[in-house]
Amino acid sequence: MRFRYDPEIEAFREEVRQFIREHLPPEEERLRRGFEGGFRSPEEEKAYVMGFQRKLAERGWLAMAWPKEYGGGGASHMKQLVYNEEMAYAQAPVGNMGIAWVGPSLMLYGTEEQKRTFIPRIAQAQDWWCTLYSEPGAGSDLAALQTRAVRDGDDYVINGQKIWTSGGHLADWGWLAARTDPDAPKHKGITMFMVNMKSPGITVRPLINMANRHGFNEVFFEDVRVPATQVVGEVNRGWYHMAVALDFERSGIQAFAGGRRSVERLVALAKERPELVRRRPSIRHELADRAVEVNVGTFLAYRVATMQARGLVPNTEASASKLFGSEMSQRIALTGMHLLGMAGQLRDGSPYMVIDQATGYLQAVSATIAAGTSEIQRGIIATRGLGLPRG
Repeated sequence: MRFRYDPEIEAFREEVRQFIREHLPPEEERLRRGFEGGFRSPEEEKAYVMGFQRKLAERGWLAMAWPKEYGGGGASHMKQLVYNEEMAYAQAPVGNMGIAWVGPSLMLYGTEEQKRTFIPRIAQAQDWWCTLYSEPGAGSDLAALQTRAVRDGDDYVINGQKIWTSGGHLADWGWLAARTDPDAPKHKGITMFMVNMKSPGITVRPLINMANRHGFNEVFFEDVRVPATQVVGEVNRGWYHMAVALDFERSGIQAFAGGRRSVERLVALAKERPELVRRRPSIRHELADRAVEVNVGTFLAYRVATMQARGLVPNTEASASKLFGSEMSQRIALTGMHLLGMAGQLRDGSPYMVIDQATGYLQAVSATIAAGTSEIQRGIIATRGLGLPRG
């Protein structure tokens, strides 16, 4: 069986590839910037990411899945799939919390003033947004959050702490979940706020991960005043607003496109440095296994997008794709370490380093935690997909 896209979709794929060739730096420079933490300053990183995203916005691609009336592309699921696949393969800096979370919520629950003020800026990559959800005592159990928001006249006063805030040190605005009714059941009494990250009382501190990279932050709120006009949706209904998403493609193709590129780099290295293979002949089988897994995962992702295109809800299938992709990424990173042997531990410009595989290996640890742990995904597959009872 051969899988083919419609000619229109294949033409779009080539258009995306041409855009990447024209607007992204060479591959080695992309690796340095996007993967190896090679920015000289946060300002340089922000300029690189936002600059590329503004070019996407000019083409109508940044908010590709949004309805056209909100500045989006109104793209089909298959078109989104191809776009996500090519951008992930190229390691393009396309992640955007404003596009993923804030804009869709404003479309559904925002006031007309909020929509006029914020949606155009999000669609044109004018602001960097961060998501202020997780807390030290409320990670996967988000409904257990304790950051408080108390009404005081025309404002809410925010006190509390958030953690694992990606890009918080670069953000202009934050998408905050805070508890407005401490006496309500834990899934109730939560409200969503848009918070100016330059507000007095906000402190952002870096969290350096095990790969010695700064992406996460902890954020402290001390009597931070947020105008009541920046509440999104109903007060005390934030949990339900958080759970709602528009009809985006959510196949997880990014993990498999990135995995394909990683396997290709390892295969090229094995061919270039045959002594690595002679030292560990079994690496051939490992590389073959990883290549097979990338193909399997790709078709899992294609299935999800195809179901969405047919109007179906791929709940279990999306969890299976996410689970397989995150665990596959860890196996690919480990295979790279096996290929390099002791030299795989060298990084950050060591003169004896072959490639910086150690950073990828360390970064991959979080793959089975971020965006829903493997345990959560297995629970969804078991209960909703297989009909098994809860343990």
